[in-house]
Amino acid sequence: MDDTRHLSGSQYGKLPTLHQIDCHAGWWSIGDLAVAPYPVPHDSREPCQFIFRVGHQTLGLLTDTGYITPHIVGILQACDSLILEFNHDPQMLAKGPYPPSLQARVGGTHGHLNNHQSVELLKRLQTSRLEYLVASYLSEKNNLPTLVTDLVAQRIPALIDRLSIANQHYASNWYQLQG
Repeated sequence: MDDTRHLSGSQYGKLPTLHQIDCHAGWWSIGDLAVAPYPVPHDSREPCQFIFRVGHQTLGLLTDTGYITPHIVGILQACDSLILEFNHDPQMLAKGPYPPSLQARVGGTHGHLNNHQSVELLKRLQTSRLEYLVASYLSEKNNLPTLVTDLVAQRIPALIDRLSIANQHYASNWYQLQG
């Protein structure tokens, strides 16, 4: 059966209007949730990430980016909580199972952030305001949660009590943002 015909049938009602996201357009809303996309350097067409705001609380999301731009730093300064890519450890990537071409892609300027790049970003942010820091998008083959935890503890010890590591196989706990 044609999925489009099936979904548009009277049983499901009218499909919502599709809106294209412009990562340079600024804030837009879905009910009480305000959303701001922002551009990132990645090897896809017009990649973007998001910040979300409800009331006075702002949550930042940054994955799928190869390096940190001044624009990214500026956008994430306003965040009260952050979900941040810690994709790979550079040494594990270099010694891991990926062929050289994939290593170059992942570790390149339009690939994914490594642990050190993510920590360097955090050092440029006003981290005293971060209520939660969720390390996400860890490679199963090229990273370890202990490497992320140890690096954050060593380089930004004030954040260690607010750090949690997302696991791609399990749902995380709920986080209640204050404010």
